[in-house]
Amino acid sequence: MTTPQPAPLTRPPTPAPVRRRRRGPARHLRPAALGAGAVRALCAVNLLLLAWMVATSLRGTKEIFNDPVGLPTHPHWSNYVEAWRTGGFGQALANSLIASLASAAIAVAVSAPAAYALSRTKRRSGGPLTMLFALGLGVPGQLIVIPVYVALAHVQHFTHLKMLDSLQGLVLVYVGLAMPFTVFLLTGYFRSLPAEVEEAACLDGAGALRSFSTIVLPMARNALITAFILQVIGAWNETMFSLVMLTSSGSRTLPVALLSFIDQQQYQGDDWGGMFAGVLIIMVPVLILFVVLGQRLINGMTAGVGK
Repeated sequence: MTTPQPAPLTRPPTPAPVRRRRRGPARHLRPAALGAGAVRALCAVNLLLLAWMVATSLRGTKEIFNDPVGLPTHPHWSNYVEAWRTGGFGQALANSLIASLASAAIAVAVSAPAAYALSRTKRRSGGPLTMLFALGLGVPGQLIVIPVYVALAHVQHFTHLKMLDSLQGLVLVYVGLAMPFTVFLLTGYFRSLPAEVEEAACLDGAGALRSFSTIVLPMARNALITAFILQVIGAWNETMFSLVMLTSSGSRTLPVALLSFIDQQQYQGDDWGGMFAGVLIIMVPVLILFVVLGQRLINGMTAGVGK
C-alpha cells in the first residue's frame, strides 16, 4: 500500500506593482514658467516700443502720417538738433541734474540716520513712528501741492530766501517727498543687518555714531545706492511740482521744457519727429542709469527680504 504524496506548496501569485503617476517637475514649475514667459513678453513689448520711438524720432511728419510704424528711409538727425535748440533742453538738462542729484543726496543723508535710529530703538514709539513715515506714502501729491506752495511763499516772505521759481525751493520739496519712502526702505534694511557686529564694536569702545558711520553704512551700501537711484529717477520724471513752482524759462526742468516744446509745436505746426526726439532726450539719461546701476538696484531691493 503506497502512501499518497503531499501536494507541492505553491506560492500565491505576487500582485503586480501598482504604478504611481509621478508628478514631474513641470507641474511645480508651470507657474514660474508662465511668470517668466509673461515677463519676457512684457520686456519684448517695451523694447519694441522703444525701437519704434527711436525710429519715429528720425522721420519727418509727412512720413510718419503716411506710415506710422515704418522705418526711416532717410534719417532726420536734425530733429534732435531742432528739439535741443527750440525746446531749450540744454539749460533744462542742467536744472534737472542739479535738482535730482541734490535732492537724492540730501534725502539719503537725512533718512539714513533716522532709519537707523528707528530700526535700533527699543522704545514703544519706534513702531508708530515707522508707520507714520509709511503713511506718507499714501498721501497723493495733488493733495499737497497747494499747501506746499503757500508754505514756501510764507517762508520766502519772512526769510527773504527765494523759494518760488528757484531750484533750491524745488530741491527742498523733493527731499520732503522722498523722506517717507526712503526712511521706510532703509529701516527695513537696517533691521535685517546683524546686531552682533555692532555689539562687538561697542565692546571695542566704539560709540553709536562711530558704529553707524564705519560699520552700518558700509554694510548697507546696496540699500543706500538703491534709495539714491530711486530718488534720482523720481525727481527726474517729476512734473507737477516743477510745473507749479517754476515759472521762468531759465529754471525749468526737462519735463516742463518738454511740455513747453510740445505747446510751441502745436502753435507753429506739428513736428512729430522733433517731439519724439525731445521725449528720447529725457529718457536716455534714465536708461543709462538703469543699465549701469541696474544690478545694484536689484540687490538693494531684494536684500534682506528673507530675513
